[in-house]
Amino acid sequence: MGRSVSYPTGSVVAFRLLDGSEDEDFDWAYECLVDEIIDTAKTAFPSFERFDGWRGREDRIFLRNAFADCGISTYCGLAAIWIAERDDPGYWEADLCIPRTARAQHWLAQVSGRFIDLFGELRMIGRFSNGEAIFERSRSAGDTRS
Repeated sequence: MGRSVSYPTGSVVAFRLLDGSEDEDFDWAYECLVDEIIDTAKTAFPSFERFDGWRGREDRIFLRNAFADCGISTYCGLAAIWIAERDDPGYWEADLCIPRTARAQHWLAQVSGRFIDLFGELRMIGRFSNGEAIFERSRSAGDTRS
């Protein structure tokens, strides 16, 4: 079975290649991308606060608000930048007192287009039966060629 980049189920995902060639340091390119995402997302969505955590073993969270996590997952030079409804015990405990799920889904629907415009350079157009994903350059990435 083929493999592609991981991201949380139900998340809004923007795909981007990690800049770099064989000679460049991908760890440095990764950290630069993370810094860019944090700065841009906090400016565009001021409710986000810095957070350091993980969803599973592959999905790194670095921003969080009352409703959502924002993070990154990488695989073979492909980065999935994502926002997803929070899925942590504190969120679900608070949800018992004051339901948040509907508001979280509404907020995600409101910001999804802007999120993709800010971070998406590639668009997933499908998957092969073995699980490998197929991408094309996104128009929002500034590609105006016909």
